[in-house]
Amino acid sequence: MNEPLAERLRPQTLDDYVSQTHLVGKQGALTQHIKQGLIPSMLLWGPPGTGKTTLANIIATESGRPFYTLSAINSGVKDVRDVIDKAKQSGGLFTTKNPILFIDEIHRFSKSQQDSLLQAVEKGWITLIGATTENPSFEVIPALLSRCQVYILNAFSKSDLETLLKRAIEQDDTISKKTIKLQETNALIRLSGGDARKLLNIFELIVNADSSKEIIITDEIVLKKVQNNTVRYDKTGEQHYDIISAFIKSIRGSDPNAAIYWLARMIEGGEDVKFIARRLLILASEDIGNANPTALVIANNSFQAVSTIGYPESRIILSQCATYLACSPKSNAAYMAIGKAQQLVKETGDLSVPIDLRNAPTKLMKELGYGDTYKYAHNYENNFANQEFMPDDIKGTKLYDPGNNAREKAHRDFLKQRWNDKYEY
Repeated sequence: MNEPLAERLRPQTLDDYVSQTHLVGKQGALTQHIKQGLIPSMLLWGPPGTGKTTLANIIATESGRPFYTLSAINSGVKDVRDVIDKAKQSGGLFTTKNPILFIDEIHRFSKSQQDSLLQAVEKGWITLIGATTENPSFEVIPALLSRCQVYILNAFSKSDLETLLKRAIEQDDTISKKTIKLQETNALIRLSGGDARKLLNIFELIVNADSSKEIIITDEIVLKKVQNNTVRYDKTGEQHYDIISAFIKSIRGSDPNAAIYWLARMIEGGEDVKFIARRLLILASEDIGNANPTALVIANNSFQAVSTIGYPESRIILSQCATYLACSPKSNAAYMAIGKAQQLVKETGDLSVPIDLRNAPTKLMKELGYGDTYKYAHNYENNFANQEFMPDDIKGTKLYDPGNNAREKAHRDFLKQRWNDKYEY
């Protein structure tokens, strides 16, 4: 039998589906949609091997809808239009049970390919289910994103993966014929990185490589048998997250040597150039901020550049950006300030805007005194007029505390001159 174990064990019903209880448990959002027969167009976002394709198949089966599938890797606009035409002919125009079009790796579709889906989704000719491992906010065009619900699938937990292993031992026609003792699972689970498909493929490799009457699975045996078959960098698995974490922490810790090492690991592993550049862009604001505002400019320019150029030349741009950020002074003051402000909003609710700060575009608003006592800063010495800008209930609350670096010391001095009697800078 050539069919992989992961395929042989693919669940056919929601009852057989393991994990994602927030979506397919008894009170899960998708469970309710299926029961009601109202399936919205959706994007299933999650790491590889978390059951996105399986879930799409189950939704189609249990809702009794025609099911069409495309892969973004080898499909073009013509393929999309052909499937939409078939869907319309199969009854999509005349029944509430319109066909489902499943597109795997939809983030690989170009803008024009995604555009070709808009009318069909808008008119209800198809129900779109797109699967993606990338953040839809960045990889799916806004017009299509606004027409879809986004459901997040999580990496499988240890207990979920152990359930799959036991199911393989007990239920698979081939595996169940062997006597298997699963003594340890840590190595299997660590190597899988939360990817159920990878876990079952590794498990099958171990079992098929052992001709003993009784097969004992231990961490030592697993590592010994698969170490030569395991890639050094899995850009969709556990190391994807571990190495980007080490990369960011090295830059935050001002170590350009370590930063370049981890950058090289990602480049050699084939990591998405935009993923790396996007993380540098976030770091430039979160960890450097106003200590060196130019960092954000360089990171943004780097993102634009690598998006245009791609590999291999992008490695030079990423190296320049990473070393510059690592050697920049650091401050998380802006990051901390917005966090405090958001928490304050959650705690205090929608406080009224002080009347002197309100706009007065109508005669009635002017008569009510909107903006009457507002002081226009440019009419005063040093372009500053001491007045209250916070709602009364939280006046005097300091949210921004400049960091201990040359640029933000200048911010602190500036604020001291103007607000020290109020905010104690």
